[in-house]
Amino acid sequence: QLGGYTRKNKREIAEDIENATRSFWAKNKDDIGSRDEPVKIERLWFVARSTTTIIAASATDPTRAAELIPILRRSVFREPGTFGFVAQTSLFGRGFGGTRTIDLDISGPDLETIIAVARQANTLARDILPTAEGNQYRPQPGLELGAPELRIHPDRIRLADNGVTASDLAMDIDAFNSGLRVAEITMGGTKIDLTLSGPSSYVGATQGIGQLPVVTRDGMIVPVSSLADIEITNGPSEIRRLKQQRTITLQIGLGEGVALETGIEMLRDSVIAPMEAAGLPEGVRMELSGTADKLALTWDAMVVNLMVALAIVYLVMAVLFESFIHPLIVMVSVPVAAAGGVLGLVVLNLFHNQPLDMLTLLGFVILIGIVVNNAILIVHQTLHHMREDGMAPPQAIEEATSNRIRPIFMSTLTSVFGMLPLVLFPGAGSELYRGLGSVVVGGLMLSAVLTLTLVPPLLGLVLRLTQVLPQVPEVTVEQPPRAAAE
Repeated sequence: QLGGYTRKNKREIAEDIENATRSFWAKNKDDIGSRDEPVKIERLWFVARSTTTIIAASATDPTRAAELIPILRRSVFREPGTFGFVAQTSLFGRGFGGTRTIDLDISGPDLETIIAVARQANTLARDILPTAEGNQYRPQPGLELGAPELRIHPDRIRLADNGVTASDLAMDIDAFNSGLRVAEITMGGTKIDLTLSGPSSYVGATQGIGQLPVVTRDGMIVPVSSLADIEITNGPSEIRRLKQQRTITLQIGLGEGVALETGIEMLRDSVIAPMEAAGLPEGVRMELSGTADKLALTWDAMVVNLMVALAIVYLVMAVLFESFIHPLIVMVSVPVAAAGGVLGLVVLNLFHNQPLDMLTLLGFVILIGIVVNNAILIVHQTLHHMREDGMAPPQAIEEATSNRIRPIFMSTLTSVFGMLPLVLFPGAGSELYRGLGSVVVGGLMLSAVLTLTLVPPLLGLVLRLTQVLPQVPEVTVEQPPRAAAE
């Protein structure tokens, strides 16, 4: 973010960045280089706007795009007073901060007051989340009033003495500044604005605005300085509003070692709470928004989705088994699979940092519909042997487990080995499936083993408690009468 810089300054900064990164430029699009060499830059962008400057680069090898972050960070932040984000933009994260950005909004009626509060919050946040650990900060629009500003304060008494209203004074100044739109007219079927403008050469300097002429109602011409006080000061380059209040947003990009929820708790406990306890200025409030504000909503929605998925699976099995008890045996495999999914994610994080994002959470929802299949095979086959073959529960469970163990491992192994390349050999855009794949693989592997050890004993216990033994009818044996002794 480069506020208050001229076009010439920004061009010089762009040239410095080009020179600093020139050694990493690729000769052509096929110049990928080896793994032992620094990453090659295929394209480099520099887009300068009035308040924000965007610098972006792409690598010839898409799988090594993250290696451009330290290169750009060294090149950009060596410019004094420069701050912002350097990150590999997520496919699912809006803005340059991605999905690991927390917005701390400081709102209030007075701009200078909220700037002072924002500076204090920025200092406290940097103490608990230092930039040396990869955390990044970007205030919007800024923590200083760096744009030149000319303020005209009308004097109500002098205006009344001359018969001029504040609105008349403003329109006179506009006419000599950028022009005053009077009406909209049509010429040749095209609508154009009719603008009243004074001579552009009337005032050659900003300080000369006090000499602009104003016509009073008596026909007298007086300068602006006789009707108003003119102040040359500094102002904001941009004014942001949140809920009708002027707002400065401190965007905090978390480093790889800080979880999003942990960062939110640290800001609430070590920044917002102490400042509120010490007393904020009147009308000033602080709150978290952006990704932080959506985290709780996302988690609540995911919990609802998990509950709905569990309910649907249970009801479908209740219809198939014609029982509300037998599906409960199958549902035992769901928490086992969830534990396997967590274990798979932990193992992946030992080698590659993988956050618990929405796609990774989606893997747990997918597991609900997959891992119950193994338990369904055992329960269904057991009930079939009991109802059709007339087996006793222990023999039926043993026979069903023996018959279904091979299909269970065949289906599990094909699914696991089919998804392992997505986890072990990722390519460009691996964030789409790497976390999801690790959850599904871990859940399937642990579920396949523990389902065979938990479901049969539990099924035997339930059948023993719920099965009603048939009553054996009494058998009367009639003995033939003895033959009469002769």
